[in-house]
Amino acid sequence: MHLNQIASKPQLISLVIDDEDVVKEYGEPLEFHTWDRQPLDVFLKLANNTENDATGMIDIVRTLILDPEGKEIIKDGITIPTTILLKVITKITELLGK
Repeated sequence: MHLNQIASKPQLISLVIDDEDVVKEYGEPLEFHTWDRQPLDVFLKLANNTENDATGMIDIVRTLILDPEGKEIIKDGITIPTTILLKVITKITELLGK
């Protein structure tokens, strides 16, 4: 099979955080969106980010946490609770690792 047969434009997909703690605290699962495949520059930034550069990691991850229209959720001083942010990062990491 040639790579061009599986190449396509990124599609916005939905990811759900539905563990027991989240549902208990918020009364329902939490949904966010991201792209099913990442541009090469984003992928390389993630791969080359070191554990010592938490700020750099957050700057990269913020571009991956999107609303249903594909717009960044974390911007202009708006953020999400740290416990949820960690779960979101885990979900994105799992997706990229596949």
